[in-house]
Amino acid sequence: MHTFGVEEEFLVVDRASRHTVARAGAVLKRAAAGVLPRGAALHPELLSSQVEFASGVCTSMTELHEHLLTGRRLLAEAARGEGLAVVSSGTAALSPTDLPVSDGTRFERITTMYAKVLQDYQVSGCHVHIGVPDRDTAVAVINHLSPWMPVLLALSANSPYDSGKDTGYASWRMIQQSRLPGGGLTPWFGSAAAFDEATESLVDWGVLADDTMSFWLARPSPRYPTVEVRVADAAATADEAVLQCALTRGLVRYALAELAAGREARPVDGQRGAAALWSAARHGLDGPGIDVRTGQRADGWGLVKELVDMLDDSAVRDLVDKVTGRGTGVRRQRQAGNPVAAVDELMTAMEER
Repeated sequence: MHTFGVEEEFLVVDRASRHTVARAGAVLKRAAAGVLPRGAALHPELLSSQVEFASGVCTSMTELHEHLLTGRRLLAEAARGEGLAVVSSGTAALSPTDLPVSDGTRFERITTMYAKVLQDYQVSGCHVHIGVPDRDTAVAVINHLSPWMPVLLALSANSPYDSGKDTGYASWRMIQQSRLPGGGLTPWFGSAAAFDEATESLVDWGVLADDTMSFWLARPSPRYPTVEVRVADAAATADEAVLQCALTRGLVRYALAELAAGREARPVDGQRGAAALWSAARHGLDGPGIDVRTGQRADGWGLVKELVDMLDDSAVRDLVDKVTGRGTGVRRQRQAGNPVAAVDELMTAMEER
């Protein structure tokens, strides 16, 4: 049985203007009076318009769903008490400029290091943790996960708007994140030691703040005995966050079975992987994708079907049908018609049970 958990990042918005506001501290202070699930926690994020909820360690998707609903409810109620709201979107649909950084010397050091790249870097993700026996296993599993990362991104795409404009992308968050050093698919590594050596080199070269930092989309967690997958946009609903966890857990199980059978993953061509991520960010599921395994163009929905068929889990299949039946996050934001209406749609989604 695999343990798992999810970290969700949210944006704090003004109810009247729908713009993000630098009020995360007030929301977190008020939310701290609430009762969190066992092991769950609330955290500030890089900019003062962002908050994070981290679930506790879960053993069933039902338990995870309850954790996420509780975290969302606490944050929504705390924000409402401040005359605000919280929304779950990969980017800020409406935003002022020059929002301050959250308190803390590490946050200040990071923003100084990356300068304009991190000015107004209001990107929010859904990070999934899946328990594994050890860090060497985590690295070997990540090698197997890489071909499917663009599919997880396409399915999660939920950031078409940025600062009042339609970017033309399904996941503008991924495009913003790609400007940071060492981003994209995790390179193939033969061991945890090799992963650590590569990370330490990036620190020595002055492009990462420390060895707990990485912009690769999957890594052995520096804090927990888990594979941490950070490819997904922030999920508009708890169901969508649970779906990302269920698919990731299925992929980890599949990878462990392959490794037990003596089948190591093949390295992914860097250009092919980057092209597949860009295509997923540009189109989501509503356009052409790239099958990283074959290098051929492929239909986005077809790749999702292949993934679900490969995992062969009826519960996962039902959850995919439930989530996609109402439309992906990016489709619902665009169907709202404009950035203001998109924020209203996101506010409504936060209230869903």
